[in-house]
Amino acid sequence: MTKSIKAVITATGSYIPGVVVKNEDFINHEFFERDGQRINRSNADIIKKFVTITDIEERRYAEPNQTASELGFLAAQDALQSSLIDPESLDYIIVAHNFGDINYGTNRSDMVPTLASRIKHKLEIQNPDCIAYDLPFGCPGWVQGLIQANYYIQAGDAKNVLIIGTETLSRITDPHDRDSMIYADGAGAVILSAVETNENVGMLSHKAQTHTQNEAWFLRMEGSSKEDYAAYTDIFLKMDGRKVYEYALKNVPLVMKTALEKANLTPSDVKKVLVHQANGKMDEAILKRFFKLYDIDDAPLDVMPMSIAKLGNSSVATVPTLLDLILKTKYQGHEIKKDDVVLFTSVGAGMNINTVVYKF
Repeated sequence: MTKSIKAVITATGSYIPGVVVKNEDFINHEFFERDGQRINRSNADIIKKFVTITDIEERRYAEPNQTASELGFLAAQDALQSSLIDPESLDYIIVAHNFGDINYGTNRSDMVPTLASRIKHKLEIQNPDCIAYDLPFGCPGWVQGLIQANYYIQAGDAKNVLIIGTETLSRITDPHDRDSMIYADGAGAVILSAVETNENVGMLSHKAQTHTQNEAWFLRMEGSSKEDYAAYTDIFLKMDGRKVYEYALKNVPLVMKTALEKANLTPSDVKKVLVHQANGKMDEAILKRFFKLYDIDDAPLDVMPMSIAKLGNSSVATVPTLLDLILKTKYQGHEIKKDDVVLFTSVGAGMNINTVVYKF
């Protein structure tokens, strides 16, 4: 069988911040509706309903002296230390994020120079042919980075690409918005390498979409729900939760199906679905709808590992972090073995969706 170049994951890394924030830490918050009215329920009731909807029990925040680029550097360092790859041999560093570096105590984004340049600097890479750039693509940014890296490798333009997803969402959320309890901080990374082989491994296919006609503003930046909380110039991440849920449930399973069909595979071939950890109940509904497209009523119980209960939603970091935990046997009850087919799929601001079909 003729050998060909495949884009193969050769290393993974992650950084899970050390500050644990539990749901009870929100018990004294003041929560307001979007119209500025105080929510007329106890915080205990608000939190109880929140857990029922999202499955989130706690989340991780960065230390005050850490920024998104620092978390990304630590995840990248972990990936490089997990491999035998010389950092100077990296052809690209792609950093997915949405808000740049935000210093503790402020919600102002700092994106010049790019986070990718900052991380390359921290890694002390001297090679000017290692191209470093940022990829803001909503929560699906890291998966989109995989897609771009695959193109570079297939074109013969790269042999090793470092793809990082890093975010400090805790610093861009409105503490008077219930949705602030969803968001978390963290970073994950992989190295995608060109491997000459006659095996059908690595990235097999992908599918991505952007919906903007009616969906562009489902996630956006707005002022605080509490009128007198911050200066009028301060804006925070806001979400139309119900609209995002309905959009994801309608569109994500179709994108997953299209990607799988491009690889000439069926759901029975899929061992794991690593989905963006956005909302526990939403992700379960997406999986069920995906299998229903194939007239399968019950999805396998162990096909979709979830980390959201303990780590929250760290945007672009959720999928690579989950992958790293599983591959390094830090996630009890789940493993990925050689020849396993895994779907990486995400949905988020844009509105953007993507899925990668990958065979280990």
